[in-house]
Amino acid sequence: MCDTLVAIQTATADGEIIFGKNSDRPSDEVQLITYNPHKKYNNQEQLHCTYITIPQVKETAAILLSQPWWMWGAEIGCNEYDVVIGNEAVHTYEPLRNQGLLGMDLLRLGLERGKTAIKALYIITELLEKYHQGGGCAYNDPGWMYHNSFLIADPKEAYVLETADDWWIAEKVKNARSISNGLTIRRKGDLRRKGIIQHAIEKGFCKGERDFDFAITFSGSSPSTSPYSRKGRTEQLLQNNAGKITDRLMMDFLRDHQAGICMHGGFESTGSQVSVLKEDSKSIHWFTGTTLPCLSIYKPYIFPINHQRFEKPGPYQKKKNQWKWISHSNYLQLLRSAAGKKELQKYIDKKEEIESNIYLRVKRLSQQEKTLTNKEFNEQFFAIHDDAYNKAHLLIA
Repeated sequence: MCDTLVAIQTATADGEIIFGKNSDRPSDEVQLITYNPHKKYNNQEQLHCTYITIPQVKETAAILLSQPWWMWGAEIGCNEYDVVIGNEAVHTYEPLRNQGLLGMDLLRLGLERGKTAIKALYIITELLEKYHQGGGCAYNDPGWMYHNSFLIADPKEAYVLETADDWWIAEKVKNARSISNGLTIRRKGDLRRKGIIQHAIEKGFCKGERDFDFAITFSGSSPSTSPYSRKGRTEQLLQNNAGKITDRLMMDFLRDHQAGICMHGGFESTGSQVSVLKEDSKSIHWFTGTTLPCLSIYKPYIFPINHQRFEKPGPYQKKKNQWKWISHSNYLQLLRSAAGKKELQKYIDKKEEIESNIYLRVKRLSQQEKTLTNKEFNEQFFAIHDDAYNKAHLLIA
């Protein structure tokens, strides 16, 4: 249960690409902001993913992830080349596998190995065809399995990639796009695995090539347009704000409750990311690192990630009480159960005041970037980043 959105240059206020995702997971599943630096490897090294082992490549990019604590993969993230990826659970007619790469593993592999959006797309599809996708997608729950769709972007372009077992199809984004928990690509897409149409005909999913419509052929339904469905609501928000979308507005989209984009309950929006992808200056990546974006502060990041707050990448064997995600979640539970509406609103008002101040400072610094040395810019940015974390911590102290 997730929502991932992107607005390319024609749909944004400043002609940049804006990406955003809420990761909806079991409400008690800790999701960490983790960082893995640029690395080089020996030729024979093996890589242990969540369930299976595959050969490691010679070199991997620095990556920043929003990562469920127990798995190798991640729900959302970015790399040093400003490629961003978010994934979605989808259900198709194709059978599920008990073992393979998780969709979240494929996401991390795309970020570690892809220098552009299209390269990340082909890396994911090659690995998918060779090693398959499969395995339990929740901690200690082997029965919760699904196929995956992905939204992949860089500062120049964005793609939607959707899968049904080892079969895949992709579509280049025009203007703005969102994906939720269903197949969305209609007809034949822009790119597809060779043989996919013939496979669908042989399986009886469609009668012939003219009848092939990926979303309907492989799942039996087309994407919802109702503004009270998450998919319909995200499309409505993107379309109604075409030409005006900023990172701040994308945060508002991810906090929307009309159709449960900001999800509360047994499943919650346990992590969130918004990225501004820029071709000629530093991209800014905003992560909550805490549950419920409507009750969290987005903290800013830039590459290089040194001097910014993060955890080592998972998987972890057990949870650690000192993780900020846990203290924030515990505080929210107390606040919502013990405090009245007045106290909750007081918290929200203070949170918004802190985040607005941080956002304006980052915006002003970005506008001054060309007048500063790289060292000056980074030092000032790191100071704002620290302030965001310190104030977020004080808010729940």
